[in-house]
Amino acid sequence: MPKLLRNLTGLIGFFLLWEAAVRSGLVPEVFLPPPSEVLVTTVELLSQELFLRDVIATLLAWAIALLISIGIAVPLGLVLGNVAWLRAATRAIVEFLRPIPSVALIPLVLLVVGGGPEAKIALAVYAAVWPILFNAIYALGEIDPVLLDTARACGTNRRQLLTSVALPHAAPFVFTGIRMSAAVALIVVVSVEYVAGAASGLGKFILEVSSSGMRMDQVLAGTVIAGLIGYLINEGLERTGKRLFRWNEATGRTT
Repeated sequence: MPKLLRNLTGLIGFFLLWEAAVRSGLVPEVFLPPPSEVLVTTVELLSQELFLRDVIATLLAWAIALLISIGIAVPLGLVLGNVAWLRAATRAIVEFLRPIPSVALIPLVLLVVGGGPEAKIALAVYAAVWPILFNAIYALGEIDPVLLDTARACGTNRRQLLTSVALPHAAPFVFTGIRMSAAVALIVVVSVEYVAGAASGLGKFILEVSSSGMRMDQVLAGTVIAGLIGYLINEGLERTGKRLFRWNEATGRTT
């Protein structure tokens, strides 16, 4: 609760400064409506079926992309983290692909999979794979050798070493990667909806209202809702991580 109060205090302070800047004329209201007006517009939008469908479309694409990313990155990270020669052999291609921005791949993805929901899901998967993958590889590479030697001395075979030592050690780090990827996936989904002109989604809504006239209150309302969704996702995953990995002293640093 203290953390929530601190967050709310900072947020309320920001909104008060924003309101004061607009009301005092420092910022033209036509370009930046006050938060009181944006809040009213936000409530109105949440009561509209078409807007809620856009929100659901974004959340559905985000959830699918995150699940696919986990399904790809976790097994691959475990393999690369355990097999040194394979990790070395794939390092160059991984380091080549990782820095490429997902948005830069929009034309290629549109040509390959078309402009439907598959495009934003594919790009979100591409962006969300890396945090999970690298956290898994890092976690397995940072296991204390003394811990591994002790387990081997106790007669632990390779399979038991993986399931009883390596995986419990890596789990909090992998979960941190999932939490990071959840935010990345949401950003990419909304961005692709905006840039590529998706048929539905929050990004599509923001694009339409920003190009149809001076309805900055709706633009900001859509942006606020996207930010609120991201905050709730991160908060939920953070609380889940603390409960799941309370036993691990690394939880405070990794989740």
